[in-house]
Parts: sequence; structure tokens; C-alpha cells
Amino acid sequence: MPLTQCRECLKDVSTEAQHCPHCGVPFPAKTKWQGRGFEWKSKQTVYGYPLIHVAFGRDAQNKVRVAKGVVAVGQFGIGLVTFAQFGIGILFGFGQFILGLTGIAQFAVTGLLGLGQFATGYIAVGQFALGYYVLAQIGFARYIWSQAVKDPEAIEFFRQLLSTVKDFFHI
Repeated sequence: MPLTQCRECLKDVSTEAQHCPHCGVPFPAKTKWQGRGFEWKSKQTVYGYPLIHVAFGRDAQNKVRVAKGVVAVGQFGIGLVTFAQFGIGILFGFGQFILGLTGIAQFAVTGLLGLGQFATGYIAVGQFALGYYVLAQIGFARYIWSQAVKDPEAIEFFRQLLSTVKDFFHI
């Protein structure tokens, strides 16, 4: 393999090296490295946070890019509304692992409404769910509608909730 100098420590490194064996800088053979992935922030801000922040991949220091904004979109995100694989959606989150007030995720850990394979919240709907009102295959709740338990209070609550949603969307 051909050798070149590391852009940081100026020691010999392979042109194919992903990290300098001497100083650890990512892709040392490149004269300039901006990182992998993508990052964009809207010019509009709310209390210093971008209205929309989109971030994927790693930055020039090889650190994971985290989307932080009113609306955060990325592999990792924190915002009022978050769309991320791993995220904190203060009001709402959508992704694989979400923590927030409301969320739709494979793992939705929420305070109010959680929908997912594993869901928590005051209202939780999922394969496995934990909450006050639960609709689940397996769940734990004050009022639960599952394969094993058919609490009349839970059945009425979820039927009324479905009716309200249908009325809201004119279905």
C-alpha cells in the first residue's frame, strides 16, 4: 500500500487508513475531511435552536451528528418534534427508540400516548404495553384490553377514542 503523511501529525500512514495509527485522526490521508453524512439547519431559530435541523453520520472530529432543533430529523435527534432512529421528542417522536410526551416507535417510552411494539404511557397501544389505559397483546394497566383481559372500561375507552379520531379526520 502506498504511504502518505497524516494531515495532523505528519507521520507516515497508508493512503487507505481510516484512522491514523499515531494520532487517531479519521482518514489521515485526506488533506481535508468534513466527516460523513449530512447536516442542514434552517436559518429560522426559536430560542437559539434551529426551526429544523437535519443531521446524519459523523462530523470532522468523527463524532456522531445529533439533530437538535424544534423539528429534529436524524439518526439521533432531540427536539419538540423528532424523527429519528434514537430520539427525544418532547411533544412527539417517531422512530425506533423514542422518549417523549407522545410517540410512535418500536420502543415508545412516553408519558401520554405511546404506540409501538413496546409502548408506555397513560394510553399505550402495542404488542407489549404498560400504562393506565392499555390495548395490547400483553400488557399491564389499570384498564386493559388484551387477549387475556377484556376490561369493559378499557373496551369503551378505546372504542370512544377510535370514534373521536374518525370524527376528527372525517372518516
